[in-house]
Amino acid sequence: MVKKTVAVLIFLAAIGGNPELFSQSTGEINAVQTVVPFLTIAPDSRAGGMGDAGVATSPDVFSMHWNPAKFAFIDGNSGVGISYSPWLRNLGISDINIAYLAGYKRLDTKQVLSVSLLYSSLGKVPLTDEFGNPIRTINPNEFALDAAYSRLFTDNLSGGIAFRFIYSNLTSGSYSGGDETKPGTSFAADISGYYQKDITLFSKDAQLGFGLNFSNIGSKMSYKPHSQTSDFIPMNMRLGTAVTIDLDSYNKITATIDINKLLVPTTPIYFNIGDINERGDTIRSALTEIKAGKDPNVAVPVAIFQSFFDAPGGVKEELREFTVSYGVEYWYNDQFAIRGGYFQENETKGNRKYFTAGAGFRLKIFTIDFSYLMPLAQNHPLAHTLRFSLAFDFNALRNASRSQG
Repeated sequence: MVKKTVAVLIFLAAIGGNPELFSQSTGEINAVQTVVPFLTIAPDSRAGGMGDAGVATSPDVFSMHWNPAKFAFIDGNSGVGISYSPWLRNLGISDINIAYLAGYKRLDTKQVLSVSLLYSSLGKVPLTDEFGNPIRTINPNEFALDAAYSRLFTDNLSGGIAFRFIYSNLTSGSYSGGDETKPGTSFAADISGYYQKDITLFSKDAQLGFGLNFSNIGSKMSYKPHSQTSDFIPMNMRLGTAVTIDLDSYNKITATIDINKLLVPTTPIYFNIGDINERGDTIRSALTEIKAGKDPNVAVPVAIFQSFFDAPGGVKEELREFTVSYGVEYWYNDQFAIRGGYFQENETKGNRKYFTAGAGFRLKIFTIDFSYLMPLAQNHPLAHTLRFSLAFDFNALRNASRSQG
């Protein structure tokens, strides 16, 4: 019970929940807090091998998570992919995992429909009473079900909109601190755009891409019935660029960069009990009056705009809330790929810093990818994280069937 509970807490920390669990920074830690942080995890191996960058790379079957607008440029009429990642294996936990299923269907030359399911299992957690006696075992789990529409506006520009239902069942209705709990639910949407253009670079044919995705824009979530308070889901702004250069008829290389920022309030600094505020009043209770920053208990539209200027440390702290992903991908004859990347987050905002590596193999009908994560910090909970992805091209399957017939 204790081991699994600690693992779950570290899981939340490792993806942005509570960095004090592993941060070695001596600065003031003030990470942005959200529920359902599993929505921010890179679910597929291709982007996972490129430092978690994917908003502006070439489209693939897993584009739903990164930028649904990319589907309008995807080759082929239909496809499906599945990805799986054992999670927190470095802690010796064997039943925490994340799985992702995605697919798309082209309606015509300009329109594409896509769907996906992201599932996170936190394994089995035994519950005990106050005396340590076992009560029952629960299976905390979360999932997000998506549907998206993408459309080509011009030869170079596309847009996409996705709708998402989010379900988070962490307690299975158990009581927490004497309070009844329930699964949390939320509805959200993504609004995205993608631009690509053929160019010439260093006397070589190349393709330039730009991507922008406002994701998880949706309602707050609560885990208590009739609760007067609720928490923000990880509303996020992701933007980036990528350039692919055809070195020759067999070799091409892509370099990409993504920048992310959570569009939710930063926790302000409150006066402590006994402090005297600017009016000369003595503070009598904790968390009642803000010393620096802004009130985080605001509506979703206000929170989105406020997130750009509400950090108690001002502009300097706001800039720390941006994470950056760098990625490189090399393809030989469109059949074999190797990838590398780096993800960077400020020490005071989560302190996630890690290198990634990966490879891919493309056959006529399917593509296999895997990636590996290497944190800079020793004994990090994300160390040795592996991701495996498998994607099928239904067009190639039908063509292969016809050729054999």
